[in-house]
Amino acid sequence: MAEILVVQSKVKDYIKGKGCNTSGTAVDALSKAVADLLNKAIDRCKANGRKTVTEKDI
Repeated sequence: MAEILVVQSKVKDYIKGKGCNTSGTAVDALSKAVADLLNKAIDRCKANGRKTVTEKDI
């Protein structure tokens, strides 16, 4: 993973608040999922002739 796109401490706190532990690889996997989602949103935005990603792209 090149860059973490989520706040690790917030993710861990959220998971802990739900009564679970966070593995060492969970944050990386979540960050990759976020990057994939954003890339799809960017593609949709561009396909519709826009430069601004909006909620409807996500």
